[in-house]
Amino acid sequence: MLSRNVPEVLRHHRVPGIMSFATLAGIEATTRGTLVSVFPLAILDAMGSPSGASGVYFAAGVVSMLWGLLVPGASRFIPRRWMYSLGCSLYLLSMCLALAGTTLTIPLALLTSAMATATTFVCFNAYLLDYIERTELGRGQSTQMVFTAGPWTIGPVLGVWLYELWRPAPFLLAGAFACLLICVFWILRLGNGKQITRARRPAINPLGYLSRFIAQPRLIAGWSFAVIRSVGWWVYVVYLPYFCIEAGLGNKVGGIALSASNALMFLSPFVLRVARRASVRISVRMGFGICGALFFIAAVVSPLPWLTLAVAMLASVFLITLDVVAGLPFLMSVKPSERTEMSAVYSSFRDVSSVLTPGVAWLVLSVAPTAAIFAVCGLAMGGACHIARRLHPRLGTSRPSRGRVPAE
Repeated sequence: MLSRNVPEVLRHHRVPGIMSFATLAGIEATTRGTLVSVFPLAILDAMGSPSGASGVYFAAGVVSMLWGLLVPGASRFIPRRWMYSLGCSLYLLSMCLALAGTTLTIPLALLTSAMATATTFVCFNAYLLDYIERTELGRGQSTQMVFTAGPWTIGPVLGVWLYELWRPAPFLLAGAFACLLICVFWILRLGNGKQITRARRPAINPLGYLSRFIAQPRLIAGWSFAVIRSVGWWVYVVYLPYFCIEAGLGNKVGGIALSASNALMFLSPFVLRVARRASVRISVRMGFGICGALFFIAAVVSPLPWLTLAVAMLASVFLITLDVVAGLPFLMSVKPSERTEMSAVYSSFRDVSSVLTPGVAWLVLSVAPTAAIFAVCGLAMGGACHIARRLHPRLGTSRPSRGRVPAE
């Protein structure tokens, strides 16, 4: 009798949908976007050279990668809602370390921030695969990008401006949004996600799901696309500003270029519609092929700094395209019973790229100028374009239901 008097909204909380995840993605993007152009400058100030900064990024990437692989195992003992909350708390710890502003605490702040991103990303993707149908993943991806477009557009230039005005300012602002992120997460009541009933068998160990991943070529290809796409953003976010500083363009140009490029994220729904018409395979191949060619051209014209900047900004247009479509081959191939494990594998692309990019850059900078990193990035994207030719031609396109005659 009492249950009849309880409002419906309290008896049955709303099932999270695309807008819920887009909201979370937008808030986290504000936290990260505010600092995406600040951390490279802070690390450069702390270490004194691009080569030294690459060493810090390399070390942070290694620790973050190992941390990200531990998250699924820890999720067996720690409920997912608390694991996500831990990720938000690591953002706050990162801000506190950055506020100290010493040569030791700035690299530790970068490391802690990377651990926070890895933790929330694993949990976020597991939630996404729990609550969003596979056929809606593309629309969900483009909606998230629309919600994150504003923070990624305003955040980089705002962060650099605040850093020049008062160095603790961007870290305080990012910390405030990290607090908002954890509050909204608990308001949405995502819980621990849906429980998938499995056959009675021993739980697989961490190496077990890696072997399952390796046994599925489609997942390997999708993960490779994510890694190389992320490498492109690393080069654009970290090493393009370093190139601008070395070329005498100033330390604000990189942040302005990133903000201008991220404004294109508002076009992601249009990009998704075009990708569905052309197929994911064609979109991925064009994205990597053109972007790789432009990065290589940027290295060739490096004696003309402003032209290099313009070509790199044009390349970022196709990085945005890859943000929309390059993750779909992986997400559309994941089995429901392996959501948490494969979310961890997929999220490792961030950490692998955060190790691979500064590691290779470290070697390149020992024998060549910063612009040579653009050429290496272009070659890697050319390799991704070659791999993408093996994707299924109809991946991501609408198909008629079985037993029905397609409409003419």
